[in-house]
Amino acid sequence: MRNDEQRTGGIRPVHDWLQDLDVSFVRGAGSRLADEVGGDLLAAFQQMGHRVRDVPQEDTEVILTTARFGEPLDWREALLFTARRQFALEDSPSIYTLVHATPSELERALAHLRSVLTTSPPIPADYDFPGLAEDAYQVLFEQGRRGGPLLALERVIQSQAKCIDVLLIVGDESPEEAYLFNLVGAHPRICAADPEAFHRDVVTRIATAESTEEVTDHTFAGEPISQAVWTALDTPQAMCRAGEELGLRGFFTQMVRIADLVNVPAVAGAVSSQYSEGCFSTWDPKLSGLIATVTGSARPVYKGAVTDADLAVITGLKPDGSGALVQPIAGHVNAPPSSEAVEMLELDKPLPSIRLPAAWGHPAEVPVVRSKLHGHRGCVRYDPQRVEYVPMAPAYQHYPVTCATSAQARGIAEAFSQAEALQDPDDSRPVVFTVLPGHGIIIVEKWVAGAAPFQTIWEAMDTGSLEIEKLVPQGPVEYVPEGNGMNVRRVRS
Repeated sequence: MRNDEQRTGGIRPVHDWLQDLDVSFVRGAGSRLADEVGGDLLAAFQQMGHRVRDVPQEDTEVILTTARFGEPLDWREALLFTARRQFALEDSPSIYTLVHATPSELERALAHLRSVLTTSPPIPADYDFPGLAEDAYQVLFEQGRRGGPLLALERVIQSQAKCIDVLLIVGDESPEEAYLFNLVGAHPRICAADPEAFHRDVVTRIATAESTEEVTDHTFAGEPISQAVWTALDTPQAMCRAGEELGLRGFFTQMVRIADLVNVPAVAGAVSSQYSEGCFSTWDPKLSGLIATVTGSARPVYKGAVTDADLAVITGLKPDGSGALVQPIAGHVNAPPSSEAVEMLELDKPLPSIRLPAAWGHPAEVPVVRSKLHGHRGCVRYDPQRVEYVPMAPAYQHYPVTCATSAQARGIAEAFSQAEALQDPDDSRPVVFTVLPGHGIIIVEKWVAGAAPFQTIWEAMDTGSLEIEKLVPQGPVEYVPEGNGMNVRRVRS
């Protein structure tokens, strides 16, 4: 494997765990410019030490292809669904589709969405894009309200291209900029003023995504928790109340179901048919484990209205780190916990424990972090007297990873390990957060006497100590003093 400077040109800090990939380019129904960029990216992959194949082979991990802007591709022709059969592959490689739009085409599409998103409730005819499902307007409206017209357009392009990972290339005769889309809705802008730097940056972003592994192989273990024990706990109802309180403050949005966007019979075998918009967990001293929301991939779950049937008990990590150990609950369907279960557990590892006094009703040794909240939101400003911000490492800021991966779990644990308010249990600040560019925010709270789980978080929102916004920053962030005692966010390039 080549060193960081060879792989990236030394432009930005990168992760030290990047792997060399096996890559192919299979031209599709794209434009001349998309074909040219595909060839240039393939050359950049090779120059940066990756293996390039003329035709996908058994060890091919990434296939680049192309599709047309604004034109739906039949799923029977989409490599996301056909690559294994077409090239006789045992495993499905990751597909990245290059879509080219001229600046005027992009602006027309964004202007249209910008206009129709102001109308509530949405008018179905306003979202009548070719190739999308009848109910797609609901998802596009929700996504547009969450992340603006570009996020709504991202879902349109992904649906039409029948691909989740899309590089939208913007330019007339040559690229001017590009946006890299993924499942959770990231859309970082990549400047193409310097062609070599542009190609290296795209390659590094793809290598970052493909060098991670999911940690969602959760396993049920241990004797089931009896209904008598479960119903006697205070925490499950506190979790339900927390979901309601956070939902009232607009922290969660409706989960995205692929079937609501596009009719593709084969989708279940190629990509998760749905994913949730956030998760949360809190420590239960009596169970000595985390009570967390279940995964949205198991069934539709709106995190702003959970019931105790939408909760799981996490007791530890599997020895190989591939997932969490989950204790079943008697009488429950027992869906697995949210895909972020491992990151919730890893977060505690570098942090101290505290001893709860008898006033809590159950003296016990517990993690210094009581509750954890993960959502696709941003933070505009915060009060440093009440809240602490800890940044992700520079490589995670420039080259983000996505949820449910071991890399993100490590990065989050590293960030929170720097928190003075957590390393010192006597620090008066009860809330700490970090921001994952392109993804969202993670907020944690300490144990505060007299407060319910998550209460210090929602009260921080109410008082303005933590100002949450719907838009997720797509690049590196920092917070600087505003002059009124608050720290305000500044997005860096």
